[in-house]
Amino acid sequence: MATEVLTIRGIDTHVARYGNEQLPAVVMLHGFTGSTATWQKTIEVLMTDYYVLAVDLIGHGKTEAPETMNRYKMEEQIKDLYEVLQKLEIKKPILLGYSMGGRVALGYTATYPEEVTSLVLESSSPGLRTSEQQLARRTADAKLADRIERQGMIEFVDFWQEIPLFHSQKKLSESQQQAVRAERLNQRPTGLANSLRGIGTGSQPSYWQVLEQLSLPVLLLTGSEDEKFENIAQEMMKSLPNARHETIKDAGHAIHVEKPQQFATMIKSYLKTV
Repeated sequence: MATEVLTIRGIDTHVARYGNEQLPAVVMLHGFTGSTATWQKTIEVLMTDYYVLAVDLIGHGKTEAPETMNRYKMEEQIKDLYEVLQKLEIKKPILLGYSMGGRVALGYTATYPEEVTSLVLESSSPGLRTSEQQLARRTADAKLADRIERQGMIEFVDFWQEIPLFHSQKKLSESQQQAVRAERLNQRPTGLANSLRGIGTGSQPSYWQVLEQLSLPVLLLTGSEDEKFENIAQEMMKSLPNARHETIKDAGHAIHVEKPQQFATMIKSYLKTV
């Protein structure tokens, strides 16, 4: 494994690389409050057949957390990812994104459709369809962002780990739950707050209209206990010309944390068909 910090458009960006550079590249993008560490178990399974890169997105992990909210916007993060891949000479990777990272992966693919071989989206969405939905979500995210800055990480993480989206994680072992908590607590209030303001689901562009133009192979993965994202994936299937939707039983939103072996195996067998 090689980890390095690259200066990308003025931002120190942390990247971890695993496996043989001659193999096809898989680029992994974590979710909100996550980092490259979240992928550890998935990487172990994938790196036998793939050259795996995990990136800490802006404001997360060991990547810089600038004070200006505009730097976190979707179009900025897409440019950042483009620069990372250029710098590391990664041509046409497979993009794998979870939740917020999936939204970035989809945004990147919508912007550079010729630059991506295949797209794997875990519990992710193309954003919101209407401006009313976007406004309501921006308002809610802005409140949460203010709360993070006001209260700090411990109070925020205490609140965040109890939201219904992560209820299924209560079934994880004590040590697994502690690892997830530690990863969240390692974040910085500025980075998380600006992420919510800059690239929250209400702030990003809606990609629903773009889906039908994406001819590359897409795998949508959702957990059977994550009803909201199961439904979103079924809706996306109606527009995507070349997609498969797989549901992983007894898993919630963070499948790669709850069922890492199944998650990685399913991705591997899908990529063999691509």
